[in-house]
Amino acid sequence: MQPLANEAFTKLNPDSTWTNSTHVGTEYAALLVGPGYRPLKMMSESPALGGGVLAVAIAKGGSLGAPVTKTLFFSGYEWRIRDAPSDRGGKNSYDPSNAWTDSGGALHLRIAKVSGQWTCAEVALTRSFGYGTYSFVVRDSSHLEPMVVFSMFTWDYAGTDRNHREMDIEVSRWGDPTSKNAQYVVQPFYIPENASRFTAPLGVLTHSFRWEPGRVSFRTVRGSGNGGKAHTVAEHVFTSGVPSAGIETARINLYIFRDAKQLPQNEAEVVIEKFVYLP
Repeated sequence: MQPLANEAFTKLNPDSTWTNSTHVGTEYAALLVGPGYRPLKMMSESPALGGGVLAVAIAKGGSLGAPVTKTLFFSGYEWRIRDAPSDRGGKNSYDPSNAWTDSGGALHLRIAKVSGQWTCAEVALTRSFGYGTYSFVVRDSSHLEPMVVFSMFTWDYAGTDRNHREMDIEVSRWGDPTSKNAQYVVQPFYIPENASRFTAPLGVLTHSFRWEPGRVSFRTVRGSGNGGKAHTVAEHVFTSGVPSAGIETARINLYIFRDAKQLPQNEAEVVIEKFVYLP
């Protein structure tokens, strides 16, 4: 049962649409069930109508000739590379060639201009971790132009009733050269107590958040955390509006804030040395 064995049910939206997340397979089945239906965690075939099952729909998976999503391996995990446009920050296009790992294992994300059009970069973990500590060791990102956004965040396609379980560490001035260049956010960002802005200095920084039921603690320190007492740059704890765990994944992206007064003058690149997850 998807998305999780202990969360077998997917809510219908008021317009009868729904969103779910599942593994790649050869066949997919969706069941419309009554409120008293209790499914098994695993079944060898779809159940017949009756006994609480009101309707069954089965669809074949894509053919072997269908496009294959590109992935890369970084810090011991598989990450899916975005190749579809996104409305994040305004309409942005994404090019898989803008994300890669070097010989030392570091992840590179860039914004590049191709045939007169700016293209962005995003990678997403192919597995969900839930509660725990997420850490990102990032080389200097203070050079980014004001309209460029570098973000480390969680996102759940199916979690529409919980703001997609989105929590962000964002490095950007959002088009304003005089603004602080970083922030911690629990969505929705427009609620004042859901955002905490700070200044990210030059050099290597380790950004992290510890996610627990009803609480998320953000912290940024200088260096890569490989020994010695780390100097804290910023920290903030949110206890309001913190989402519960679901089928969210950790994501990293570099994109353009299209509401800024001007587009980038130069290509941009950010290097993430390491990602660590601890339960």
